[in-house]
Amino acid sequence: MQVMVQKFGGTSVQSAENREHVIRHIREALVQEYKLVVVVSALGRKPDPYATDSLLGLVDFPTNTNSPRELDLLMSCGEVISSVVLSNELQKNHISTVALTGAQAGFVTNEDFNRAKIKEVNPSRILKELETHDVVVVAGFQGQSESGEITTIGRGGSDTSAAALGVALAAERIEIFTDVEGIMTADPRVVKNARPLDVVTYTEICNLAYQGAKVIHPRAVEIAMQGKIPMRIRSTYSEQLGTLVTSSRVHELGMDIPDRMITGIAHISPVTQIKVQTKESAYRVQSEVFKAMAEAGISVDFINISPTGVVYTVPENLTTKAIEILEMLGFHPEVTEGCAKVSAVGAGMSGVPGVASKIVQALTDSGVQILQSADSHTTIWVLVHNDDLVTAVNALHDVFDLSVTEELQES
Repeated sequence: MQVMVQKFGGTSVQSAENREHVIRHIREALVQEYKLVVVVSALGRKPDPYATDSLLGLVDFPTNTNSPRELDLLMSCGEVISSVVLSNELQKNHISTVALTGAQAGFVTNEDFNRAKIKEVNPSRILKELETHDVVVVAGFQGQSESGEITTIGRGGSDTSAAALGVALAAERIEIFTDVEGIMTADPRVVKNARPLDVVTYTEICNLAYQGAKVIHPRAVEIAMQGKIPMRIRSTYSEQLGTLVTSSRVHELGMDIPDRMITGIAHISPVTQIKVQTKESAYRVQSEVFKAMAEAGISVDFINISPTGVVYTVPENLTTKAIEILEMLGFHPEVTEGCAKVSAVGAGMSGVPGVASKIVQALTDSGVQILQSADSHTTIWVLVHNDDLVTAVNALHDVFDLSVTEELQES
């Protein structure tokens, strides 16, 4: 039995018209004699009534203090509704199918509600259903603990569900369908001349995803990489094959991926920069600030530590909560709201002099103020005002000639 896993995001299953494209892709895979496991996200995005954020709005999240356990009960409904709706439409199209919740599909998680970790996937129920059905539609983003609690596995969880099922079923490949043509050199809504990449390595797309590229969740890529299952990132609305995500081109295409100094430009916004300075012991700042953020469940990013204090960013919607905590500790934070983190990602930059200088010069020439910066072997980050986001991303995309195809760059 050849098994393929397909995942369709919220916009892909949002309307009957969009679901016709989904059904077309499912039919194409069935013609190729695959048995299909189709993972779905909740229908649409807010204000669509069954989108995850819309469901959370029913309990005034995050204004009210909600039980994490009960939030998971609520959030899991969106994907269950989506799976039943799609399964029903497949049956109307004479495609043999059955819908399963994450728990029924074999996802066992811990009880870290709202961000549960998958402990194991038992595919026995899916394999049994595939004996009598051509398609199993699985509610993504969710599972069940060993004690029977319904859990969700965090934002991007449907991608992770698809990858975990792909590995558990030893699938031929995993196809992630979205509303763009594949992995792009930048967000096409920000950079008009962004272009799709035909092949990227697992590592490249992980870095892009962690820095804000929303096409796929990085944890999903890590799982596929560990299981050595190839992935394709494709558009729901196109016949194009999109981007292949694999270890190298040697196995898939007979050639290796060319060295690219910069693979793409990613961004995260809006975020808030918080500076905590002190004339007292810097050790107190470093230990108390980050411990307090962790205990409050606030994820911090873009951390710079100095002898006189710390600088870091938090998601904008958690700004008020973070400030209240710091003031309770006796600190007087300097807060800059309305920021954006822009990242240049590329394994080829490692050891190459002048990359940071090129970034700084491009932003300076474009009139963009750099609020903070950091770098690693494969990524250089800058923090800018959110009003400068579009200018900054386009400036970096242009300075590294990312709109030019690899063939032209090589020639």
